[in-house]
Amino acid sequence: MKNKPTSPWCWIPSLYFAEALPYVAVMTISVIMYKRLGISNVDIALYTSWLYLPWVIKPFWSPFVDLLKTKRWWVISMQFLIGAGLAGIAFTIPFPFFFQASLAVFWLVAFSSATHDIAADGFYMLGLDSHQQAFFVGIRSTFYRIATIAGQGLLIMFAGWLETHPEKMERLQNLISSGPENGNVLAIPLAWSFTFYLMAGLFIAFGLYHRYILPRPDNDKPTVSVTATRLVKEFFETFLSFFRKKQAWAAILFMLFYRFPEAQLVKLVTPFLIDPREAGGLGLTTSQIGWTYGTLGIAGLTIGGIIGGIVASRGGLKKWLWPMALSITLPNIVYVYLSMMQPENFVVIDICVFIEQFGYGFGFTAYMLYLIYYSEGEYKTAHYAICTGFMALGMMLPGMIAGWLQEKLGYEHFFGWVMASCAITLLATAFLKIDPAFGKKKK
Repeated sequence: MKNKPTSPWCWIPSLYFAEALPYVAVMTISVIMYKRLGISNVDIALYTSWLYLPWVIKPFWSPFVDLLKTKRWWVISMQFLIGAGLAGIAFTIPFPFFFQASLAVFWLVAFSSATHDIAADGFYMLGLDSHQQAFFVGIRSTFYRIATIAGQGLLIMFAGWLETHPEKMERLQNLISSGPENGNVLAIPLAWSFTFYLMAGLFIAFGLYHRYILPRPDNDKPTVSVTATRLVKEFFETFLSFFRKKQAWAAILFMLFYRFPEAQLVKLVTPFLIDPREAGGLGLTTSQIGWTYGTLGIAGLTIGGIIGGIVASRGGLKKWLWPMALSITLPNIVYVYLSMMQPENFVVIDICVFIEQFGYGFGFTAYMLYLIYYSEGEYKTAHYAICTGFMALGMMLPGMIAGWLQEKLGYEHFFGWVMASCAITLLATAFLKIDPAFGKKKK
């Protein structure tokens, strides 16, 4: 008797929630945690930018996920491995050498997360027919965003609440010294340790749930008919064809430099919000950052992306390319204002962050559409994967020097430099040639 097929509603929301959360943990939560634990802006920007590397080189090992085991096996295995990694981070936080140790485990989580991305996206295509894929594409994006809000918003606010309420940590309380001064010092690392243990437990639950609920598509099989030699040969042929396409170098420059200002900004936003006013920051608490940047900011990002998609589908990418390029750059000026004026009104700070994130969401639409446009052709899937590698590299390299620049210039002049570097985005955009019909709704 054939088993009743599992409804996609039972696994797509949880699968894409699980895809987003470790990325948020590696890229955003790590920055806030290290800042709260006293790590310098230079070290935060440099070492957390290196964590982009697994997503940069993801196209190089994605063929082996096809060759070995099933996508289902990879999804479940990576979720258990991510859970173990998050628990490892939680375990290292209270120790004196936590920075080096936790970074090493963050690397494990980053590689596991990038591999999980490959397997989950592949499983999505295998587990659904073409009609279901089209129907659920909005659902998967929605739950990816929900996970982002949960990670950057709710979890950060939860960590902030624990920082200020160490007595609520019950069993962890006995690890805190009886003296009030020592207790306050230990409250912050314990709060973050407990937060990462919570994420670890969540991922173990994801692994157990998906082991039971994920369907077993007939076409989800290892590629036994393809030898490793042929796989490597085909990979290099596909890779070289990427660079033979028309406007290849203009496309690569665009992929690397369209987000050049944002790549620097994103690494210093939360340190700026956290740093005390005498150091040039805004002195927000962890919970306030969880609301302002992790919840309201993500809402602005999402709304901007939705509106960007709607207008691009009506006018096409070529028509909206320049408005979107201006949208992803000019709103950065709100941080020049915030660093100069250092307003104490929390609503004003909220509005500024929302404006910048809305502009980024709207402008990022052009970037994603161009990746799809450039990837069209015989090797569409593989070329898109290579594009995402350049996308991650474009965030990684500028982010590595951002902390050093900020410490040399101070926040006010650093954000001024970010605004000046918007010219690089506009220059990279100017070289593109795009079919006017691309992105328009067909009549």
